[in-house]
Amino acid sequence: MKMLLKLAWRNVLRNKRRTFLSGTAVGITLASLMLIDGLYIGMLKGMIMTATDTFLGQGQIHAKGFSDTLEVEKTINASENILASLDKEPLLESYAPRTASFAMLSSPAGVSSVLLYGIDPEKEKNISMIDEAVKEGEYLEPEGERQILIGSKAAETLEAGLGDRLVLTVAQAGTGELSQEMFRISGIYHMGVREADSGMAFIHIDKARQLLALAGGTHEIVLKFKNLDNAGDRTLTFWRRYSGNNNEALGWRDLIPQLDGVIAMTEISTIITSTLVFCIVAVIIMNALFMSLYERMFEFGVLRAVGTRPLNMALIIFFEAATLSAISIIMGLALGLGVVSFFSWYGIDYRGIEFAGVTVNELLYPELAMSQFTIYPLLIFIFSLVAAIYPALFAAKMTPAKAMQRSI
Repeated sequence: MKMLLKLAWRNVLRNKRRTFLSGTAVGITLASLMLIDGLYIGMLKGMIMTATDTFLGQGQIHAKGFSDTLEVEKTINASENILASLDKEPLLESYAPRTASFAMLSSPAGVSSVLLYGIDPEKEKNISMIDEAVKEGEYLEPEGERQILIGSKAAETLEAGLGDRLVLTVAQAGTGELSQEMFRISGIYHMGVREADSGMAFIHIDKARQLLALAGGTHEIVLKFKNLDNAGDRTLTFWRRYSGNNNEALGWRDLIPQLDGVIAMTEISTIITSTLVFCIVAVIIMNALFMSLYERMFEFGVLRAVGTRPLNMALIIFFEAATLSAISIIMGLALGLGVVSFFSWYGIDYRGIEFAGVTVNELLYPELAMSQFTIYPLLIFIFSLVAAIYPALFAAKMTPAKAMQRSI
């Protein structure tokens, strides 16, 4: 066995140019797989963070059915107890209560329907990017009950600017009576999403509760976890713990089901792409082995003539395939590590592209994962051995007379 290994190693290194070219081709293939996988990981993580950190949150607690109808009366049951419990929740980094209702904004120049959110200005800073999206004016002050934030598109529709007054009209809970109040525009935000910039407005949560006649009611509690993976884990006991008493706690997978579908689709496409790439690797390895085999046809004939068994002839080919794949894997890992590290440092600019309802606002940074250094190299090694089966059978069935005749 040791002699066969030594012979296979010498055969691989006999034609260094062919070995280098074949190893480089397979290495580039492995590096490409690592880059594609890193891009998928970075893209999905970026999309999740963009979708959750902008405004939605990584998870939400609200009354059952509220997210479908936005009925003002559907407030969270025992919200004070839930908020007190969330203060002690070890999985959470922060949370923020909100009210949400349909409303009408009026100015001397026009009218605009919006989704009005009542927020706690201080707690909301830790959940969403509303404060960072303010392009003109200032974010809501903790005591600014008469202040309102509107989007850039809504400001154009209303022909309103900083300091202008707007009349806000909402329907009160229970009675449905209209409640009106005058607010002054303290800031104009721009999130880069048309629906948000034209159809949302923000005021202080205490003032929103007063206008909607909610007393201390809360429509939704937005959550941010210390670990983003927990927010996407449907088996987490956290969701069951806060889903009783006609309330429901949902993670981003249930809040944005289309994004969850994209992840499933990406996993399938990764499997298909990887399978095609591994087939290419198998063809490259098989071609290199057959080229080497035909070059040494006379030597194989001599080996058979001196009594080398067919099994040992086949093992030589398998050992050559294993050696060639090992060289290719080392080259591929080094190249892949360099390429992925480069782009993970400098990023790839996909800003402005919308996918699955999420607009990419940040550079895309590929990420290194353990599977790129374990699963992919192992699969390449396995496919290389599978590709060696046909050349190995060919060598095993070779007869001395035919081998020497073909070598003439």
